[in-house]
Amino acid sequence: MRPLHGDWRAGCLALAVLVAAQPTVAAWAQTTQAATSVPSGSPLDSDLGTYGVGSGAIDTMRLRRSDMVTPQATGEGQQSPQWRPDSIGSTSLRAYGSDELLRAELGLDAARRMKAPPKPGEFEDFVQTLVGRKLERYGADLLLPSSREFALPATATVPPDYLINVGDVIAISLKGSIEGSVERRVDSSGNIVLAQVGPVHLAGVRFADVKDRISAAIGTSYRDYGVAVELKDMAGIRVYVTGFANNPGQFTVNSLSTMASAVFQAGGPTAGGSFRRIVLYRDGRVAGELDLYDLLRGGNRVGDAVLRNGDVLFIPPAGEQVAVIGSVQHEAIYEMKPGETVEQALAVAGGPNTLADGSRLILYRNVPGTPPGPREVSRQAAATMAVEPADILQVLSGASLVQPMDRQSVVVRIEGEVTHPGNYFVAPGTPMEQVLAMAGGLTARAFPFGARFERQSVRQQQRQGFEEAVDQLELTIASAPLTADGMGSSDRSTAELASARAVLDKLREAQPDGRVVLDIGPLDSALPGAIQLENNDRIYIPPRATTVGVFGAVYRPSSFLISGEPVRVKDYIQQAGGPQRAADLSHAFVVRANGQVLTRKAGGMDERALPGDVIFVPVKTSNSSFWSKLRDISTVVFQLGITGAAVAALAN
Repeated sequence: MRPLHGDWRAGCLALAVLVAAQPTVAAWAQTTQAATSVPSGSPLDSDLGTYGVGSGAIDTMRLRRSDMVTPQATGEGQQSPQWRPDSIGSTSLRAYGSDELLRAELGLDAARRMKAPPKPGEFEDFVQTLVGRKLERYGADLLLPSSREFALPATATVPPDYLINVGDVIAISLKGSIEGSVERRVDSSGNIVLAQVGPVHLAGVRFADVKDRISAAIGTSYRDYGVAVELKDMAGIRVYVTGFANNPGQFTVNSLSTMASAVFQAGGPTAGGSFRRIVLYRDGRVAGELDLYDLLRGGNRVGDAVLRNGDVLFIPPAGEQVAVIGSVQHEAIYEMKPGETVEQALAVAGGPNTLADGSRLILYRNVPGTPPGPREVSRQAAATMAVEPADILQVLSGASLVQPMDRQSVVVRIEGEVTHPGNYFVAPGTPMEQVLAMAGGLTARAFPFGARFERQSVRQQQRQGFEEAVDQLELTIASAPLTADGMGSSDRSTAELASARAVLDKLREAQPDGRVVLDIGPLDSALPGAIQLENNDRIYIPPRATTVGVFGAVYRPSSFLISGEPVRVKDYIQQAGGPQRAADLSHAFVVRANGQVLTRKAGGMDERALPGDVIFVPVKTSNSSFWSKLRDISTVVFQLGITGAAVAALAN
């Protein structure tokens, strides 16, 4: 116990003065009580003294001396009082000051501090190695930090069968021929003492019978009165949690605490402790057993007995453990009782989920003498097959199976310049021309060359390739300090890396659109009709474009209306004011309406501009290998269907 600080020594002195002044306080209390209209000589009269030992009255003005034990010398030769843990939360403790202040100063939290939740067991590590991800033991996530109060508060509803304990506080109110109210604490003999009545034995009496017991005692001396009783405060009881508990030992808990709350207060079972069998010993005999799964999974509290003083809870070793994975309601490691079946293990995991293949499951058995590897078990066989230690049960998903194209139902969305835009449900393998016919064909303003044909499976492929490209860029950024020649300034290198990371963040936000570039010419009047459609395909036919856009490092970015003969791409750049001084004209490119990309190296600047073209002139960057890599990444972005505006934002 650490030495008391100066303020606390002063506090103890003040307490001593307060205790010494007890008769004065008692006299004041008697004067106050006399002012209430309690008839003299009634059971509620305070003839025995508000602080009388025999009365068992509540001392609300001072700390009980019994709460302090004999001071022990500290290492510095000073005396420091030691606080009894069982006084936590008592009325006398709360009367002095806040529990938080006393706990902090007297080190109560340190005395009750619990170890961290138990580390994973060997079977949990084995499952993680086999499955490739961590699988929790069921119930482990319910073992909260020690700051959580599992015991019921003193203000909880008192059940009728609650047995009165020594230290409980009974509030008594009388009306009728005698009136008044008083509170009495059950003394060590199990009694409360009422003036003119004498001791009334209450320890071990059901709370439902307390009113009748007190009324009968008062009735020996009085008539024509009414009695009301209330359990004002409950004394703590001491219980022991032993065996494979995370924090075994003695605990002071609320009188209404149950087996489960005491086990949780002790940190629950260790990795080798059982959740399925908590044994309660009372007076040397087994008084009950609790299966925590009944409470946690089924909400059944039948076996969760209310504790009594001196009870011992024993947590035995864990039983057979199995892992349940796959399409179930709750993947976890579960403890099974002897004789339970594979089907029961599946049931305790919540059973198959909505997307599961519920007709069968896969069993991995690790018992010596059995063939290694998975085996298929039908649900019918699982109902009679007993689980073995270290079994791993897997429920397969029936929804994630990709069916052959000729079995897939197809819903196609057609928008834009068609007579009847909408969603069309067609048979597998239906060609595009048939769906276009169902939509009434193209309108007179349709621009087939600019059609956007988007496919979900292509989007997934693009996403994978795009992520690989961005990962490569991230590696380039990370290795830039290692490959630098050291000739540049530190501030410049730091700025370049910061800009590179900003570009990387924007690239992470970009989303491929799954666009497929169609083999179609700018003057074609129809879409390729032989393409077989897939589910969730989307076709958008825009109206005929009439402009060419020029963006990037030019003096006046804008869109130009097409008129007369076709104009070359580089002429449109000049119409936009030409390239700026910071422009990198050698890496200018064109994105055509059908999704194709033309670079300057491929002669794109000399090509005739087509309706819907977007011409982009990037900003000149340093000649470092990183910025060269960024240009390559930008090209990949365009090839994956990211719009020119997106790359313009990235480059700027």
